[in-house]
Amino acid sequence: MCLGVPMRVLSVEGTRARCAARGVEREVSLFLLQHEPVAPGDWVVVHVGYAIQRLSEAQARATWALLDAADGDGEGEGSGA
Repeated sequence: MCLGVPMRVLSVEGTRARCAARGVEREVSLFLLQHEPVAPGDWVVVHVGYAIQRLSEAQARATWALLDAADGDGEGEGSGA
């Protein structure tokens, strides 16, 4: 199964971004979103190191809620950061 997770953009430098989700930070490629503006504070779906889609904070929270439900732990708040 392939899985993309919502992450909040912390900083952008060219086609690279520093993103965070639930206390984990990652360097992410923005190459696939190079024709869309991405700025700190934005939310993106990250799959294998690439941001593949921008989304709203509400969409990010809803996605985390679904991931928590699928995981069965029910502990996550959906904060993403």
